Amino acid sequence: MPPSIRSALVTFIGILVLFGGLAHAPAQSATPLNAENSDPRKLGWMTGFPPPPEKLIMQPESDYFSFPKLRWTVCHIRELLPTRQVSRGIGSPIPLTSAIDDGIDAVRFTPLGGNEPMTWTESLSANYTDGILIIHKGRVVYERYFGCLDETGKHAAMSMTKSLTGLLAEILVAEERLDDTAKVAAIIPELSRSAFGSATVRQVMDMTTALDYSEDYADPKADIWAYSTAASPLPKPQGYEGPNGYFEYLQTVKQNGVHGKAFGYRTINTDALGWIVSRVTGRNLAELLSERIWSRMGAEQDAYMTVDSKGTPFAGGGLDP
Repeated sequence: MPPSIRSALVTFIGILVLFGGLAHAPAQSATPLNAENSDPRKLGWMTGFPPPPEKLIMQPESDYFSFPKLRWTVCHIRELLPTRQVSRGIGSPIPLTSAIDDGIDAVRFTPLGGNEPMTWTESLSANYTDGILIIHKGRVVYERYFGCLDETGKHAAMSMTKSLTGLLAEILVAEERLDDTAKVAAIIPELSRSAFGSATVRQVMDMTTALDYSEDYADPKADIWAYSTAASPLPKPQGYEGPNGYFEYLQTVKQNGVHGKAFGYRTINTDALGWIVSRVTGRNLAELLSERIWSRMGAEQDAYMTVDSKGTPFAGGGLDP
């Protein structure tokens, strides 16, 4: 099969598990399984008719994003969470020409912060890579798949979703449909009492908002976990009285400091941006992504976005291309 756009934007996937998955998973032991021994096929996750209880990854258990189950989950998001379609449209896919360079595997380099050189092939294993496709001057020069992934599969894009949400916002700014100097409260009155209300759209886009919010995934008391509970599409725990959904949670975020002073990586900025983009266009993010990008780039397959209990797409990390 000639190379083409594999499951759309498969170029995202090369370092996905390391930076978009493991970095967001709960803390693991000091000596986790290596890439080969944590391969979902080797571990037998969800295999059998039915799978034995010890091999199940399913709801309502909440450990499916913990390692090593994570390596199966990132290829099977739609079996665990509800999603919205990002349609590729009805046009033909755009094929890519191939010029595979077998010499890439032997390239040696010293990783940033490392002491010992490694080959490109060794780096893929060290990064728990599930798939990677390299395009150079319009041609596919490298393509490999591991673990749960193959050329027909899907893989959660995790926080790389933020790049597409930001791109949609930049498109609207360029079209003068979105004023990036405007205060967020002027566009989303519901956020007027939150930290976002006094920030500009550009400060949200650049993540220079001053938020009283922690995204330390290693801290079980960090705000990210309260946010995750609010955003979950599953029934809330008995007695839960907190916000329900992304938009309700965003309204509770308080300010800490002065906007525009410093960059701080916080996923909730991108979800606020997703709300802004949807309010300005009158379209939910999945529809807009299809209309402005996915249906125009010649993707082979539809993508999907995970949603909260109210059907709001997860702008900060929900893309499943």
